Amino acid sequence: MMDVFADIAAVQNRIAEITGAFAPANPPAAAGPRFASALADALRPANPALGLQPGGSDAPGSGVAPSAAAPVPPAQIDALVEQNAQTWQVDPALIKAVIANESGFNANATSSVGAQGLMQLMPATAASLGVKNAYDPAQNVAGGTHYLRGLLDRFGGDKRLAIAAYNAGPGAVEKYGGVPPYAETRNYVQNVLASFEKYNSGR
Repeated sequence: MMDVFADIAAVQNRIAEITGAFAPANPPAAAGPRFASALADALRPANPALGLQPGGSDAPGSGVAPSAAAPVPPAQIDALVEQNAQTWQVDPALIKAVIANESGFNANATSSVGAQGLMQLMPATAASLGVKNAYDPAQNVAGGTHYLRGLLDRFGGDKRLAIAAYNAGPGAVEKYGGVPPYAETRNYVQNVLASFEKYNSGR
């Protein structure tokens, strides 16, 4: 087996001869452990449990909510709500009401069925809206508001039906010709509308 560290030392000595510089004072035996340690550090995964290397927002594994991620400041959420309210022409109070009831303003929330982020987008829904990372607040609120706009259009601007469809799916609303007879959905609609009134009166 080749002695890599001896080869490195030989190259360093040759460079020193050519340039007239002093060769490294440390012998290969001393340099070896330092080099090996640096190499091990470079190859160590960012998250040993997952075996993931650091990556950007679209890197594999980036769709997993960081367990220790800092909470998103309320002012940042408010800014995203206002921006997307204007972009998609949706009442900001309705967007905030959905966020409050879906995630409690927790950008790292994950439901038992896999819904993600502030507006609790399901992976398939997020993908269809062009959201690459549903835990990113900007992408999540943009995608969720876009989806809400589509539901309002589908149900003639009826907030109650759009809210029901956000929870149970538009197919269920159309099947029953109104809010589906599911206790969860009926409670959800009632709670979101109550939040909507609260945020509306607070303006």
